[in-house]
Amino acid sequence: MLKKSILSIFISLSISLIGNAQIITNESTDEKVIDKIVGQVGNNPILLSDIQAQLLQLKSEGQEVNDQTRCFILEELLYQNMLLNQAKIDSIEISDAQVNAEMENRLRTLEQQIGSREKLESFYGKTYTQIKEEFREIIRDRLLSQDMERQIVQDLEVSPDDVRSFYKSIPEDSLPYVNEKIAIQQIVIYPKITQESRNAVIEKLNRWREDFINGERSFSAVATIHSEDQGSAKDGGKIDASRGMMVKPFEAAAFALEVGEISDVVETQYGYHIVKLLSRKGDDYTVRHILLTPEIGSQELSDAATLMDECYAKLKKHEMTWDEAVKAYSEDKETSQNQGNLSNPYTGDQYWDVANINQIDPQIFGLVNGLETGEISNPGLYTDMKTRKDGVRIVRIKDRTEPHTANLKDDYNFIKKAAENSKKEELLKDWVNSKVGKVYIRFDESFANCDFRYNWK
Repeated sequence: MLKKSILSIFISLSISLIGNAQIITNESTDEKVIDKIVGQVGNNPILLSDIQAQLLQLKSEGQEVNDQTRCFILEELLYQNMLLNQAKIDSIEISDAQVNAEMENRLRTLEQQIGSREKLESFYGKTYTQIKEEFREIIRDRLLSQDMERQIVQDLEVSPDDVRSFYKSIPEDSLPYVNEKIAIQQIVIYPKITQESRNAVIEKLNRWREDFINGERSFSAVATIHSEDQGSAKDGGKIDASRGMMVKPFEAAAFALEVGEISDVVETQYGYHIVKLLSRKGDDYTVRHILLTPEIGSQELSDAATLMDECYAKLKKHEMTWDEAVKAYSEDKETSQNQGNLSNPYTGDQYWDVANINQIDPQIFGLVNGLETGEISNPGLYTDMKTRKDGVRIVRIKDRTEPHTANLKDDYNFIKKAAENSKKEELLKDWVNSKVGKVYIRFDESFANCDFRYNWK
């Protein structure tokens, strides 16, 4: 199940995570078929391997696959490439910073699901940097398509009357079933890092820096053995990056160096680094770096736990409200300013589908499983997958919805979204049909009998 959910994140790009295979098995005959172009929009080809990869993904999830599934996948690829083709005609631009931000978000979600960056690299068989490079242009194209789609539907509006009319148009026996959902809040306390611990890391990095400059040690060898960035350590601390891809202090250090130079110690949210510039061309650069984080002693962790116990006790005795406790104790930057509300990383919504919560965040599942609305978990150890900082956390069930058939009173926003999607689909269908005769489009004759929703022929 884990592999399925991981794959689906990048499969949603309409491009295979499995890779651009050049030899494909014909399942009905066990023949080997050389990959070929089965569709094209403008200058954008669609490969048979793209379709086969998505079919494999659906099969791995236990879904039934037939000829119509192949047709659906091809049409989705035709549609995405139609958007991409128009985006290029309209000279829509996506910045490197946008691409890098989207890349980081996707990989962070993957990393959180699989458990660590090292496990992600093992799963994919590539270094973290190689994974980024492989998907950079794929994500850029996807963002271009999304921006084009946004422009097409930017004036779309749905009134309350539209929502009610849409709801009434759905047969009663076809109304969707809404799973149980919960809204979660958290308070996080991190162990305090002592100045002594910070100084020890800085002094170690400075000693290594002097050894590198004097030629007494190898930067890549030390990075491989000692760097705590597991993704780059395997490659001697090597990172290939572009402007906007790395956190600002790290990037500023890299762009301040001449080729071959080694930076002073740089502090980022991840710890302390020294950086060696290997090459730079325009906004692209290659560096080696070593990352060390100050050691958190048992006493510091114990102090954090004691402080959390104090917070927990006050809440249980009703000496302070939850909102007051968040303001007084929580040190999590993402949630401490919004009552501790924890957003679902997939949907951005504050409600989590109970049926899927374990796949999204196993740490959360272990804490909230069995809690009632308003109930607070016992304090537990916690690792922030974004910053990789260890801390202590309590969570609270803010709200819980029972499973039910969708209705306007309880699910207005859900139904409104469905109404918007219906109206959006109508707009996009009109747009596609208006462009078909103006763009070069073709697809393989093996798809000639497909029942497409758009008029591609």
